[in-house]
Amino acid sequence: MPILSCNNVLVRFGDDIILDGVALSIEANDRIGLVGRNGSGKSTLMKVLCGFIKPDLGTISLQRGSRVGYLQQDPSMDPEETLKDAAERAFETLHDLHAQMHKVYDDMAHAQGDALDVLMKKQMVLEEQIEAAGGYALDHRIEEVLHGLGFTDSQMSLKVKNLSGGQKGRLALARLLLESPDIMLLDEPTNHLDIEGRIWLEDYLNTQYQGAVLMVSHDRYLLDSVVNKIIETEQGRLIDYPGNYAKFRELRKERREVMLRAYETQQEKFKKEEEYIRRFKAGQRARQAKGRETRLDREKESNTLERPMELSAFNITLPKAERTGDIVISARGLSKKYPNDDGGEKVLFDDLTLSIERGERWGIIGPNGAGKTTLIRCLLADLSADSGVAKLGSNVKIGYYRQTHEGLQLDVQVWRYIQNVILKEAPTASMSEQAARDLAGAFLFSGDEQEKQLGMLSGGERSRAVLAGLLASAKNLIVLDEPTNHLDIPSAERLEEAMREENGYTGTLLLISHDRALIDATCDHLLVLDGHGGAEVFLGNYTEWKRKDNQRKAAAAKAEAEAKYKREEADRHRKVAEERKKAEVANSAKATQAAAPASTKWTRMKTDQIERRIEEIETRIRQIDKELSNPAVWQNHDKGNALGEERRKLEQEKEPLDFEWLRRAQE
Repeated sequence: MPILSCNNVLVRFGDDIILDGVALSIEANDRIGLVGRNGSGKSTLMKVLCGFIKPDLGTISLQRGSRVGYLQQDPSMDPEETLKDAAERAFETLHDLHAQMHKVYDDMAHAQGDALDVLMKKQMVLEEQIEAAGGYALDHRIEEVLHGLGFTDSQMSLKVKNLSGGQKGRLALARLLLESPDIMLLDEPTNHLDIEGRIWLEDYLNTQYQGAVLMVSHDRYLLDSVVNKIIETEQGRLIDYPGNYAKFRELRKERREVMLRAYETQQEKFKKEEEYIRRFKAGQRARQAKGRETRLDREKESNTLERPMELSAFNITLPKAERTGDIVISARGLSKKYPNDDGGEKVLFDDLTLSIERGERWGIIGPNGAGKTTLIRCLLADLSADSGVAKLGSNVKIGYYRQTHEGLQLDVQVWRYIQNVILKEAPTASMSEQAARDLAGAFLFSGDEQEKQLGMLSGGERSRAVLAGLLASAKNLIVLDEPTNHLDIPSAERLEEAMREENGYTGTLLLISHDRALIDATCDHLLVLDGHGGAEVFLGNYTEWKRKDNQRKAAAAKAEAEAKYKREEADRHRKVAEERKKAEVANSAKATQAAAPASTKWTRMKTDQIERRIEEIETRIRQIDKELSNPAVWQNHDKGNALGEERRKLEQEKEPLDFEWLRRAQE
């Protein structure tokens, strides 16, 4: 039985039909990815399923007792609450159960007989409900989720009103994950997550969350990792595909090829019929031609196949950029930091040296706030570094895609905007109206959409128009700062195609992105900022770097486990040796306690002097043991042997001191 379903749902916005009689059924173990062009009804369907939008027709059914959680893009929160308190509101039901339990305990203190039995049964029910709702270990779960989504301990006490829009989005996601409803409707859950946050979310959904998921996401790697079914929204309908996103692309291509062949076959049949009708309509076979025309009109009206929506290959030739020198950007000793709210300093990068050569494709990755955009601006001399030098090579022409698009003429049509950009930035390139329209079409603007003014476009459509103009403006260094933030998956895939060398762009690329699929498809070098001032240069794409990073982390974890084992073994041997030594000293003291002690330097020392020296020796022995448990120490054999010899002499000195101290204690 499905947890959540809808049947024959119709949604209109004005004259536009967004959902046209769609049906959907979500089972308990379903992990569904909802994909499609922006504006095709994905978010509308989610809002219908959770009751935010009432459909014009159709029914919605939710299994009795099941809970639906919906991730909104603009969550409502108490601005005066702290980050942690706002996250804890996910457990309001649990808090209510705890309050009921306390009331039961209070009543049990005075109840007897049957009344006590009733309260004890109620206690058992409440305990089961509390356990199912998360039990008592709330702080650990809250901190685990908040840390996983990129929040630090120092941010836990921040008030909601002081959070950025991105932080509020991550907080809303954290609260939904903590609520753990029976089905989660996730509308763009990765919008404000860096790469590590996206990886954490993948793992959480795969290993910790047990419910059903319906997810709208433009992160193809997330869809590949989490979902087992794809539903595509297309022309108001829903089309099901089994498997993850990679399987969906394969099956969709096959489906559209079959549909196209059927469409072309039917069109060819129609043409032959129309040709027959034209030839014989006025001749001896006019009556037969008239009958065939009637049948053709009836078939066209009731049985005409639609041409499948095609995302044709990128086949536009981009204007050629001038050649740069061999070195496009060089940096030496580059550093940048800024003051923190707590009075300290946040180091973005320190003593960074790198060289970017002509034709290389660099991806710049790292956690939110690591300084990726700041680094780009320093490399381009758009911002001064605290120290070091950055220099552009010869004949470098920069095309910079920023996260915001200031200065656009919003009253210009899409095709004319692209034409104006080309004529301004590459005046030697031929750019007729038809060429501009072809380029707009290559970036997924249909004929009608090309006539829209920029001010009438959505954020994703405007981004596509800006990218089309930028990539065709004959720049030999293109800088893209989060270009897919507002792009749907087809648009991101079109951007990948446009950036390929075989499609005409032969210049250099600097890409800031959390889109792992985009980085893999376009980059051959990485600059990885760790968020603590460190930077790593890596030759290869993201998948190759991640594989190496995982190996490195696994090796570090293994080394730490081995070091921990050696420390524990050293501690165990030390304790055994100490116990054995104490026993030997005690036995020796018992054997000699009747005899008068011989006069030695130990017998002439005061007791507090003996105790002080024993403590000094034991402290130094512990320090030596700690050093000897470090594998790095044994890379220098002389140092290791010296520490071992020092420890042996200290044990020799300590033995008579222990004996003398114990002898005095037993007198």
